[in-house]
Amino acid sequence: MTTPPADGLLFEVPAPRTPVERLLLLADQYVRHNDKLDLLLRSGSQPEPDAHIASAQQLASATRTAIKAVTDERLYESLQLSDAVVRLQQLAYLSSASTDHRLPMARALTALAPEAAVECATSVAAEIRSRQRTSTEVPDQQLTATQHTALWEIARGHVVASDSLGRRYVHYRDARVLISTLRSLEAKDLVEHVPKSASSAYTDGPLQDRVRLTSAGTTVLASAIGLPPAIRAAPGTTPPSHGLHLRPTPNARTRGS
Repeated sequence: MTTPPADGLLFEVPAPRTPVERLLLLADQYVRHNDKLDLLLRSGSQPEPDAHIASAQQLASATRTAIKAVTDERLYESLQLSDAVVRLQQLAYLSSASTDHRLPMARALTALAPEAAVECATSVAAEIRSRQRTSTEVPDQQLTATQHTALWEIARGHVVASDSLGRRYVHYRDARVLISTLRSLEAKDLVEHVPKSASSAYTDGPLQDRVRLTSAGTTVLASAIGLPPAIRAAPGTTPPSHGLHLRPTPNARTRGS
């Protein structure tokens, strides 16, 4: 039996996700998991003791799958890569261990997981590009410095939006994210808002909209991570510099438009 040529297929088969994309998707899974736990804790009623168990078990499995995707690349065993794999193993362990605890502690155990997964994605991307000598590639979609920063912060679960008195506000943590930047990314179908899926900014306040990467946004950010700043950013912009280590998270900031 012969294999039909690729151009004879009845439908387009999507390319498999790269290890870097898998890690960004994993970060998003942790963000959604944490948001759901926040909403359960906020509800006021006593949630079922095992309300989070299935989700936590799925996260642990997804994390182990991401680890396998990284190790299957057979990359050079640098300290940076080894640290990333160990950190992912810790995430899998913490997710699994959270099933043995009630909601407040379970939420604490996965609190830093989105940031850790994105930092690991950065380390893995750098190693892949170093091994494959592809650091001079230009991404399909080049980003401005502010767009790159916004995608980075969104991937880490640091960006939500809300409405108040007819105005739209964006709430961020580490790096400034403007509403105009979010709108430009939405126009490119790189980000989306999930209404009332994130906890309120203050006690008894309204729920906020989680800002997430779309599938296309995940691919674009993955293609930009690990590239030299001068290549990953659009011409005429000053690209941001993102380190590879976790940083403490200050209080969230708000920007309105």
